[in-house]
Formats: sequence, structure tokens, C-alpha cells
Amino acid sequence: MFLASGNHTFALFLIHANPLCDTMTCDLLIKNGLLLRKPGQEQALENGFVAVSANKISQLGQGDADLPQAEQVIDAQGGLIMPGLVNGHVHGAMTLFRGLADDLPLMEWLEKHIFPAEAEQVNEQMVYWCSKLAAAEMLLSGTTSAADGYFCLDGAARAYKEAGLRAVVAHGIIDFPAPGAPDPEKNVEVAAAFAQGWQDDELIRPAFFAHSPYTCSSATLQRAHSVARQQGLDLYIHLAETAMEKELIKGQGAGDLSPAAYLESLGILDEQLVAIHGVWLDETDLAILARHGCRLVSCPESNMKLASGAAPLSSMLEHGLVVGLGTDGCASNNNLDLFGEMDLAAKLAKVQAMDPEQLPATAVLQMATSMGAR
Repeated sequence: MFLASGNHTFALFLIHANPLCDTMTCDLLIKNGLLLRKPGQEQALENGFVAVSANKISQLGQGDADLPQAEQVIDAQGGLIMPGLVNGHVHGAMTLFRGLADDLPLMEWLEKHIFPAEAEQVNEQMVYWCSKLAAAEMLLSGTTSAADGYFCLDGAARAYKEAGLRAVVAHGIIDFPAPGAPDPEKNVEVAAAFAQGWQDDELIRPAFFAHSPYTCSSATLQRAHSVARQQGLDLYIHLAETAMEKELIKGQGAGDLSPAAYLESLGILDEQLVAIHGVWLDETDLAILARHGCRLVSCPESNMKLASGAAPLSSMLEHGLVVGLGTDGCASNNNLDLFGEMDLAAKLAKVQAMDPEQLPATAVLQMATSMGAR
């Protein structure tokens, strides 16, 4: 849950209901708030309360008559109490590169600035401290869960766990020397070893992050998919981020296939694949992804900064796709604020369609909470 009250913010990492507190004193009671239990599905309750016992939500209610006793009481003073936000795509360690090489197109930004900076600066200690900074920034704007994709991720996993965030931590896979994986021939094996070390953690869930169809060969993508399925892991991938991606993957053997059709031809589309960006997915591509049960994450502010375009969010939802929101890394966004991301997503959808009723606030809030969690 996330509580904003006056000059204070509280992030509560509580997702499971617990039938305690009716007959005993609770650990924490947050009262007198506008309680939004299910964003996009229910109206908020005035004068609502949340009770917490043993680090779990034990009771939700409305009014003063049924307030349980509690060791600690916070008066929300009419502030909003709502589920924590879910950042569906972030490179937390890139807080170090905030503001580096602004005002450049994606490929020049990546190849001439970001990749060289990562080769020089990224190691496990850097990833640990910079991910810890990212965790603090996300917590302060109400994010309680995140999906991170990067390298040297034992550092990120430790940072998120110490901060109390729930995180999917997806180890990067790319076909050239990378931090922590200097031999590209062993890129999948390095990711698999990382995943094995975090399989049973209650806050951290490991995954794979194949960077993109143009930085990973077809063989690498298929191997990553195969090993991910063997270990029961999700596979994240940047997909259709720019208009030129179709041209870039021709050299990988895609021919005239779109990026989505190319991944389908490799047999790696399924319900455990999460595609990031999707700016240049057309109706045929969306139908392909929906048919295979893939999920999507949109990063509108990053796409705006790099002039990649605006993802067809309304069409994605019309196809029945599960769509979350992400900030991307600080280098391509400059902040990790999901409230700003929701605002931009809604406005971009309206101006794309020239229709003010497109993507209402309830829909984007759902994308940043329950749908993002899915």
C-alpha cells in the first residue's frame, strides 16, 4: 500500500490479506483516509482505514465504529491510501547515468555513450549502490514493486531486498562483452547462475532479460528462452522500440518480418514473455502477441525523450493484452516517478486518437497497479 498524507509519504509492502486483528491488537492502523482498494474497479471509500498485523494487511474498512486497536496509529487526514505502484521496467543502476548524453536518438545514445560508459563503470558494487538510490527514489513516489533488467544483478537484488521492495530482477543477455559477462558465448549461463542463487527468496524473483532482437542473435534468443523455461523464469525483451528496428533485425535473418513476427518465427512467444516498449507494433503484431498470451510494458516518458514515438496503448488493451507501465532507466527518462508516467500515458493516448475519452485515469492507474503486477 502507498499512503500520501500532508508532507509525509509511507510505502507499505503488504499484499496478502490476513484474517487477524478482529480479536487482537494490530501493529499499525492507518485511518481517516480516502481508501482506494482496487484501482480501476471500485470507487474510493471516504474515511477508510487499513489495519496491519505481522507485516500483512489484516483488515480494510470504513468509518470509526469498527476501528481495531493498534500499537501505532497514523491519521491520514483525508489523504489517499492505495495499493503500491508497480514499475514494470527499470534499469535501477542507471541512476549513475542520469542526464548523460541527452538529446540524442536511441542508437547513437546507446552505441556511442551508454554502452561505453557501462563497459567502464559497471560492476557489482556500482550496481548495488546505484540500485539502492533507485529504490529510494521509487519508494518516495509510491512504487513498492519493480522489474529491473541489467547486469551484475546480485548487487541490485541485494539493494532491493534491503530496501524492502519486491522486485523481478532480470539478468541481461547480450551478444557482446558485458559487465559481469565478458564472454558472450556464456551470456545465458551467467544469467542462469544468477537466477539459481535467488530462486527461493520471498522478495526477489529472478528472470532473464534478452536486451533486444538486434543485440541478440536468433540462437541466443532461443537458448535464453529454452533455459528460462527450464528454470520457470520470465523472459523480458525490448521490442519494437524504434521505427528502424525492422531494418536492424534483417541482419539477424528476420527478412521482411516485423520484430514481433520474427520472435514468433523463433518460437519464443508465450505467456512468460514480457515485451518492453512496443511503440511500433501494428494491429497484426498486437494480434500475434495476444494470441501467444505475451505481456507488455510501456515506457512513455523514455519513448518521448528518445523520440521513439508513442505506443498504441488503447489498441493494446483492446486486444486484451496485459499492459503495465515502466519508467525505463534514469538515463532515458531522468526520473523514476510512475505518477508522471501515468499522466503522460493518458495524455499521449488522447492526442494520438484526438479523443479526450481515450485511456481514462482509471485505466492508467490499473496499469500501474494490478495490471502491472500481472
